[in-house]
Amino acid sequence: MIHPETIKKQRLIILILFSLIILTSVLNLVLGNSILSLDRILPVLMGEGNFNENFILFSIRLPRLIITILAGMALALSGSILQELTRNDLADPGIIGINSGAGFAVALFFLYFPVEAGKFIFLLPLAAFAGALVTAILIYLFSYSSKTGLKPVKLILVGVGFSTALSGAMMVLISSADRAKVEFISRWLAGDIWGTDWPFVLALLPWILILLPSAFYKANSLNILALGNEVSVGVGMKVKKEQGILLLIAVGLAAAAVSVSGGIAFIGLMAPHIAKTLIGKRNQLFIPVAVLTGGWLLLAADTVGRNIFQPEGIAAGIMVAVIGAPYFVYLISNN
Repeated sequence: MIHPETIKKQRLIILILFSLIILTSVLNLVLGNSILSLDRILPVLMGEGNFNENFILFSIRLPRLIITILAGMALALSGSILQELTRNDLADPGIIGINSGAGFAVALFFLYFPVEAGKFIFLLPLAAFAGALVTAILIYLFSYSSKTGLKPVKLILVGVGFSTALSGAMMVLISSADRAKVEFISRWLAGDIWGTDWPFVLALLPWILILLPSAFYKANSLNILALGNEVSVGVGMKVKKEQGILLLIAVGLAAAAVSVSGGIAFIGLMAPHIAKTLIGKRNQLFIPVAVLTGGWLLLAADTVGRNIFQPEGIAAGIMVAVIGAPYFVYLISNN
């Protein structure tokens, strides 16, 4: 049973995070090369804007805003699941190679499987999922021992190795591609939010709507798995089945997110740690906080990155890495 005071604390933290997301969203909408004043946001949303205001808000900034928040939430939840599954605080879909697997599949699909523009958007998350799943399975197999089970430290090392190898393979792929396609993949590698139209929102949304509730439903299973395989088996859990389902959820969330947001790392590392620090390690408590934290972190990174060094700005993935890389070093030094 969760103490009522803890529940109240969680609700307060969630309210604060919602407030931060709303505040940052407003800044994201009003800042940029094209000016949209703060006092015009509500009128435009209510249908009282002129052509330029409607175009800036509804065609450019609002879909990008929604995609950024959803992608941040998905990456944070994926990282939360992976950390609990592996019992390793350094696990993150970007660090252990899952994002690189998705990116390699995206590059292959983009370069060698031309499809109609309308279908491309919706097939992209599926291609990313296939690449991420194959990579995750290989990492799991190389990190698993029949005697001791999954080795958390080995998983990180194998994942980093796969990530490096796949990044190198992607460079080989694009070395012979034409300039326009190379530019797209370069943006993806930098973690630039490139899927900024409403169809990309529609492509990402079903994955979030299905996998997010599934992860919340499995929160208690994560609590049990965190106690170790022997305890999990002792309470009657089918460990391999549960691990497989949770791994699929984590991979699906990461793949769907990076297929439209680019190769963004560290969100899945930082958000769960921040959430655990705020509310504790029980999954029912920290996962909702981690999800909102991830959404806000990526939104804040995109808002800051897009508005410095204008007009080009800095990719959100680079902004996240500026904070995330030192944080990763800090975690390694304390593990």
